Amino acid sequence: MAFQTGGNILDFLVLAILKNGDTYGYILTRNAKELMEISDSTLYPVLRRLQKDGALTTYDQAFDGRNRRYYSITEKGKQILENYRIEWEKYKKQIDMILSGGDLGNE
Repeated sequence: MAFQTGGNILDFLVLAILKNGDTYGYILTRNAKELMEISDSTLYPVLRRLQKDGALTTYDQAFDGRNRRYYSITEKGKQILENYRIEWEKYKKQIDMILSGGDLGNE
């Protein structure tokens, strides 16, 4: 991918994946990698920050004698996701307008 995948786009990606249900780190990372090119270690700092900001919660669940850490989106996280979705639609509309040769000043 030629575009940078930093900052808010990673938050948007994580929250969008988790809106469909709780999941643990490995599956979350695998799902994210299906959508964009990121390294295995890229999402864990994002997850920690989103948790610190109150957008996610975590819980551990035993599996085959080990604990898996599951991530869950909070109500605050859902609000943040909705704000990102609205901003994404505006951004996408602007990019589509540019690519189609339109004039942003005539909106």
